[in-house]
Amino acid sequence: MRHGSVPVLYFHLMSQALWPLPDREQDARPELLLIGSPHLANPHRDLANNVIPDVLTTTRQHEIEELVDGLAQWKPTRVAVESTAADQDGLDERFSEYCAGRLSLTASENDQIGLRLARRLGLPRIHAVDCFDTQPGTDADYDFARWAQEHGMRERLDALIATQQVEANATSKDMTSTSVSQWYRSINAPRTRQLMHRVYYDIALIGDESYTPGVNWVAGWYARNLRIFGHLLRVCEPGDRLLVLYGAGHTYWLEHSARESGQFTVVDPLAWLPA
Repeated sequence: MRHGSVPVLYFHLMSQALWPLPDREQDARPELLLIGSPHLANPHRDLANNVIPDVLTTTRQHEIEELVDGLAQWKPTRVAVESTAADQDGLDERFSEYCAGRLSLTASENDQIGLRLARRLGLPRIHAVDCFDTQPGTDADYDFARWAQEHGMRERLDALIATQQVEANATSKDMTSTSVSQWYRSINAPRTRQLMHRVYYDIALIGDESYTPGVNWVAGWYARNLRIFGHLLRVCEPGDRLLVLYGAGHTYWLEHSARESGQFTVVDPLAWLPA
């Protein structure tokens, strides 16, 4: 990502019917319940990956029902998930098929929690709010892993990945002996959110004065989350209660944006996740 592109992306976001953002009065702000989630279908797309127990077993399905029961008690008026906004029509069709009893749920958290919760609440749709817009520059500008291997930072990269994998392995082990609700309570604790966010500062240090693929990648990550935040604003109206189910790595920055923008009243997730 070239120098100066993050401000350009930011103002591009805010120019789309959102700028300027007035600070809403407290009683006019939509409420936001942000639920960070492990990727239950084990896509293995992250720097370090958990091994998630099979959530389609009878025991885990019962636990997921208990989790959904707890979230339903908050009575959301809207549910949003990590599905590409450009594919809203596809998500609408999927939700319709599920409500009609013609769809078997996959292991994905979007299905297991998102679709299930929205149907239980009788909502007309579930909102797709993710985005993967093309960033400036080339793929090499963001490939911090290859740059580290080719420019004497292999040990730093390996140490970063190893630290993340140790934590992921410990979490995976804990998951085998704890309930789904306990998974979600652990991953949504404030301290956990903060620790998960710190890795982006480590990634940003990969590079040198003339070339900064780590910074580029992290800037692209932040830009993506700002776009997601913009989608959340667009689907809400005053008085809404928006439950957002998203990959746990996004939650720190989305919560930060929701609070700092003055656009949402942020709700404590631990108050609605079953013990």
